[in-house]
Amino acid sequence: MYSLLSQISAVLSKPFFILANTLESTPIVFAFILGLVGALAPCQLTGNISAITLYGNRSIQKKIAWKDVIFFTLGKVVAFSLLGVLVWLMGREIEQNLTLFFPWLRKIIGPLLILVGLFMLGLINFRKTFNLFKGSKEYKHENPFGSFMLGFSFSLAFCPTMFILFFVTLMPVVLTSSYGFILPSMFAIGTAIPLLIFIFIIGYLGGGGVIMKKGRKFGLIMQRIAGVLILLLGFFDTLTYWSL
Repeated sequence: MYSLLSQISAVLSKPFFILANTLESTPIVFAFILGLVGALAPCQLTGNISAITLYGNRSIQKKIAWKDVIFFTLGKVVAFSLLGVLVWLMGREIEQNLTLFFPWLRKIIGPLLILVGLFMLGLINFRKTFNLFKGSKEYKHENPFGSFMLGFSFSLAFCPTMFILFFVTLMPVVLTSSYGFILPSMFAIGTAIPLLIFIFIIGYLGGGGVIMKKGRKFGLIMQRIAGVLILLLGFFDTLTYWSL
C-alpha cells in the first residue's frame, strides 16, 4: 500500500522537485517549492485530502472557512519552524533522535481521521469531553485552536520522503543562509498550498454557504458524505502505516 502511495507521489511531485532544484540559489522560493513537493509526499496525501474535505465542506455549508484554514496553516508553520529551531540549536544529531518518534506520530493520523469521520457522521459526540473539532457538526462556530492543532499534528506525520525533503534537502540551506530562519515557514506554507487553492476556488466561484441555501436536510447529507470520505481515508491511512 505504501509503495503505491510512493509511486503516485513520485509522479505528481517530480515536476516540482525539478523546479526546486533549479531555484536552490533563491532559498525562499526553493523552500516554498520544496514545500509543494512535501504536500505530495506519501505521508501527507491523506492528511491534505482530509483537510480539503473538512474545510471545503465547512466552506460550502456555512461560509468560506478562511479563519480555520489560516490557523491550520499556522499550525504547520509552527511545527516546521520548531523542527528547524531544534536542528539549529542541537545540531544534526537531533535528527536521529527525532526519527524514533516520527513513525509513531505518523500512525496517530489514521485513527485521528477515523474519529473525525465518525464525529461528522454523528456516531460519536466529543462536545462534553473533547472539543478539538467543536462546531464542525453544525458549522456555526469556528474553532481556531482545533484547526491549529490539526495542522500541527499533520505536519509531524513524517515518512522517509518527507524526512529527506526537510532534513536532508532543506536544512542544509537553512543552516547556511543568512535568512534561513524563515525557510521552514516557507516550506510549511508550500505544504498547505493545495488546501489554500481549493478554498480560494470555492470562494472565487461563489460556493461559500451555497448548501445552506438549499436547506438543512441537504446540508446534512453533504456532511455525511464528507464524513464517510474522511472515515475511509482514516481506514486507508491506518491500514497503510500500521502495516509497516
